[in-house]
Amino acid sequence: MGQGRQENVATSLAGAVSEEISASLAPVDAELERRYPGDPGTRQPVHTVYVPADAYAADTLRTWGDRALAALDEHAPDAESFAAVLDLPDHLAGPVHDRVRAKLEREPIEDLRVDFEDGYGPRPDAEEDETAARAARLIAEAYANGTAAPYMGIRMKCMEAPVRDRGIRTLDIFLTGLLEAGGLPDGLVLTLPKVTYPEQVTAMVRLLEAFEKARGLEPGRIGFEIQIETSQAILAADGTATVARMIGAAEGRATGLHYGTFDYSACLGVSAAHQASDHPAADHAKAIMQVAAAGTGVRVSDGSTNVLPVGPTEQVHDAWRLHYRLTRRALARAYYQGWDMHPGHIPTRYAAVFAFYREGYEQAAARLSRYVHRAGGDVMDEPATAKALSGYLLRGLDCGALDIDEVSGATGLSRADLEGFAEPRRADLTVSGH
Repeated sequence: MGQGRQENVATSLAGAVSEEISASLAPVDAELERRYPGDPGTRQPVHTVYVPADAYAADTLRTWGDRALAALDEHAPDAESFAAVLDLPDHLAGPVHDRVRAKLEREPIEDLRVDFEDGYGPRPDAEEDETAARAARLIAEAYANGTAAPYMGIRMKCMEAPVRDRGIRTLDIFLTGLLEAGGLPDGLVLTLPKVTYPEQVTAMVRLLEAFEKARGLEPGRIGFEIQIETSQAILAADGTATVARMIGAAEGRATGLHYGTFDYSACLGVSAAHQASDHPAADHAKAIMQVAAAGTGVRVSDGSTNVLPVGPTEQVHDAWRLHYRLTRRALARAYYQGWDMHPGHIPTRYAAVFAFYREGYEQAAARLSRYVHRAGGDVMDEPATAKALSGYLLRGLDCGALDIDEVSGATGLSRADLEGFAEPRRADLTVSGH
């Protein structure tokens, strides 16, 4: 057959059939576009650190980093001893230890939340007013002088009646203070805790709309995280998944779903000794959150452990091993973010994250390279898998586990190329015949 010859293809349907079907599905197309825009493609922090509002200071980030480094120096002063505690393979011992130390020196906290809720408690109104204004000033100064974490903000009190007015006032003071100090930073994050009903999410949306209108901000400028701490937030009285309705109630403003380990466990009657992020009740809640959030652009965060790495070295090592195991477990289940409650948790947070990406990046890079260059291999990957492989490598780059030179060398791809493969769901439809 000549290359210029075209086969005659027979069909039976008139063109109008396809047009009618497309017209009938137009509302569904619009609904998919609105509800499931895909991941925003921005950096997701590997953890969130909560600091009581009265304890937050200009040097908090550096203090946490220094305390984490001091814990390493005291309890695992070199790569071999740190690897022995965490049972790291020999080939990861040096790279993980060195990167953990460098991270603690350069960027000890990726996401910080000044806490006006459980970590702060009820205070006289004048005191909370002053603390909220102070938090705004310190965060604004940190962004101005380059000492801020990539993400910073507050956790306000919830929308329940006893503390609602106080939470609204604190948020108003904080946001107003940021604007008066120069504007809302790009890394601003707000957390709404103890959400039980979608109507509380709607109330938060209306509150932010009113603030944006009062200050002349672009509509939709301010987003927020929804904290899942009650059973009703997972399963409503009618048997539906409340958390899915909450995402819709946020009207595009929800940025994350954060699992509250201890409030949620207590809500279900789990005894204190068994309240942990790997309890079956926790796994159930997070699985519902994960499915509800998939494709929406809302990210899921795991909770925390309350076992602190303090005391004698043996006790610290036990706490480190627990935290490392729970973090690795969460990463394998695609919960790429969690809470850290103590500076001593930071070394094992980064050790777990860095080991997770470094031990798998060569295989991920090789699979992605074969997919891109159609080089075959023992695994047949599809566009969705290429998306997952690219996302994995990008997360490793964002947190400092990987360097762009080594990733590019292994894949032949630039960061822009990786971001292209990690585009939201809509892009998958265009590359299915890639």
